[in-house]
Amino acid sequence: MTVGEMAFLLGLEVRAGHGGLGREVVAGYAADLLSDVMAHAPHGSLWLTLQTHENVVAVALLVDAAGIVITGGRRPEEATCRRADKEGIPLFVTAEDTFTLAGKVYALLCSRENKCGGS
Repeated sequence: MTVGEMAFLLGLEVRAGHGGLGREVVAGYAADLLSDVMAHAPHGSLWLTLQTHENVVAVALLVDAAGIVITGGRRPEEATCRRADKEGIPLFVTAEDTFTLAGKVYALLCSRENKCGGS
């Protein structure tokens, strides 16, 4: 599923990086500690975070994230939007908390990819 399709289904607001909406989402990752994301986020993941500063775009590039979602009603800094546009990294916002959105991302990926456990 593309990050644009997932954003539509989740009702996410696109703030920047429209050029990257065709990126494929293969996983989700939720973390606010940048070093944790750098060490553990899977390539192609949709990264959920509370962080709003420009460094999130650099980290997303490093791990080849499909996109970034800023949760909890927070808004990205203007420099963050400019950098996301420049790098083609989709940047979204949502009023939902990280836990709730992570559950929805998980459910979407499971239903579309049939990769999750169960019988």
